[in-house]
Amino acid sequence: MRIEVSRDVFRLAQVFTISRGSRTEAQVLTVRITDGGVTGWGECVPYARYGETLESVTAEIEALSGPLTRDALYDLLPAGAARNAVDCALWDLHAKQAGKPVWELAGLARPGPEITAFTLSLDSPEKMREQAALHAHRPLLKIKLGTPDDMPRLEAVRAGAPDAQIIIDANEGWSAEVYADLAPHLVRLGVSLVEQPLPAGDDDALVGMERPVPVCADESCHDRASLAALKGKYDVVNVKLDKTGGLTEALVLRDAAVAQGYEVMVGCMVGSSLAMAPAVLVAQGAKVVDLDGPLLLAEDRDNALTFDAAGVHPPAAKLWG
Repeated sequence: MRIEVSRDVFRLAQVFTISRGSRTEAQVLTVRITDGGVTGWGECVPYARYGETLESVTAEIEALSGPLTRDALYDLLPAGAARNAVDCALWDLHAKQAGKPVWELAGLARPGPEITAFTLSLDSPEKMREQAALHAHRPLLKIKLGTPDDMPRLEAVRAGAPDAQIIIDANEGWSAEVYADLAPHLVRLGVSLVEQPLPAGDDDALVGMERPVPVCADESCHDRASLAALKGKYDVVNVKLDKTGGLTEALVLRDAAVAQGYEVMVGCMVGSSLAMAPAVLVAQGAKVVDLDGPLLLAEDRDNALTFDAAGVHPPAAKLWG
């Protein structure tokens, strides 16, 4: 079994800004695992918020050796980007070796398309209204907020896309006081979900707080071990493969969250269709799907995912799985 890791860069269609900063490209790591002449691959996006860099994640992956199994990865790598790329590459490898799709190997129902959010990055109210109007035909828009001046931006997006469903991602940018002040306006403007309004380390303030709009845990929820600390704070959990450490744990987290009464959102980092492909399997039947990474790119992988009026479609075998 041979493991190779390489860095790939995809240009973005336009500058993408959140409360933590801006980017013009997506830098990803691609892992290829070859065994018996068959190669499977996966992609991850190291994330500085979790102390990851392209170099540190590469080093984690290159330190692996010998035959690997998905179960063994739990002991070899922590939840995070490195384990994600390796886990997804192993799923792809095993699917090719078995001549069966990953969804069948995993005991899942045949997947179909799912409506996905389209993200509007943080900008001036005027620019965000223009972007909202440009994408007003989309059924679900996600707005990046998390600043002291969010209300004009939200009002502008609603004016630009009066009929679209809107969800908000504050990226830990609000305080409890700011969230409480904004909540009535979120209801008034028809916002259907708020993602991670408070910093993960300060989210105890959500306990007992009125939540007229469902609140989703993103940075506060990584894998199944995170669920115990979410009780009383959140209504929804955001499952991202780069946080869970791969498809294997993502499926476990999804099912555990549902069993504990949470609804599920399936999200992504800004990556290519290869990164989204396994997440489409997790996203089946989710309350919210946010797998728009490829839509934000100026270029993508060959055999890219299909996005149309029905949503994001499961991957072709030529791409993954």
